Amino acid sequence: MGYHAIPYDKRIKDNIRNYSLANLFEMEMIRKHLTTLAEMLEINILLTDRHGEKEIAIGDGFLGFHPDVVNAPGRKIRVQERTVGHLYIQVLNQNRDEKLINDFVDGTVTLLARLGTEVYFHRESSIYVEELEKQLEDKNHKSSQNEREDILTGVLNKIYFEEKMKAIDRSEVVPVGVVNVNINDWKFANDHFGDEESDRLIRIVADILKEEAKPDYLTGRIDGDVFGVLIPMAEEGEAESFAARVQERCLTYEDPILAPSVAVGVVCKTNIEETIEDRLSDAEYEMFNNKFEVKNAPGYRQRLEKGISAKG
Repeated sequence: MGYHAIPYDKRIKDNIRNYSLANLFEMEMIRKHLTTLAEMLEINILLTDRHGEKEIAIGDGFLGFHPDVVNAPGRKIRVQERTVGHLYIQVLNQNRDEKLINDFVDGTVTLLARLGTEVYFHRESSIYVEELEKQLEDKNHKSSQNEREDILTGVLNKIYFEEKMKAIDRSEVVPVGVVNVNINDWKFANDHFGDEESDRLIRIVADILKEEAKPDYLTGRIDGDVFGVLIPMAEEGEAESFAARVQERCLTYEDPILAPSVAVGVVCKTNIEETIEDRLSDAEYEMFNNKFEVKNAPGYRQRLEKGISAKG
């Protein structure tokens, strides 16, 4: 999943998977609305995210409750044909009009879906227009934090990462450690466990990269399952040590479903005449060599497939 000239209709269709409830709604406003609804209808209300993590609970009726968003999803809040949240209710007064309660709650779900859709389209349209303007005007501009970050992972997005690459080239800083990181068998996770788990896999790897990076490292998501890391003024062996730590963290990561694993390519820019873009391509070549070694290591396949039985 690259980011080169994505058509608007495809962007709108696909990017909703990167949005959480907090990206779409002012959560305190939603809490106030649900509180009023709960008091008026004499019900308890629970709002979860798409994974079933509790976001807002009104009343104490859901203490100890563990939502099963697959088999008992409650009322789904859907934006652009994708579930972004789940709403559960518990009726406290059995004498209340059941139809009235359902009408109000269903109306709230519809309202949230419409509001979320409006926010989503507005935000994605704004980003799309800004990217077109950037290409047409061919100029750099100061980006806000949201514009610089990849919304799924919090690392730099591809556009801003490429701007930083060019800025380092212009500054003639050497040496620069250049690291290409590719998630192994991301498609396996997507095919067997679905979009949500494969998105979570990307976030897990991104978090490991951020945790192992020093403050002056630049980390960007340069493709769907590919990251780039730049280490200005890298000391001898620093990039290799970083790569080894990342791979070890992935290998020892404990999760009942996912088995994060990455292939890593490391090179170093030592000549100011070189470009980081060219060295990143060299790092990609080294990454593919490493991928062959990692995926053929003893126990790799067993670890990769452990989640199938857990899901079943």
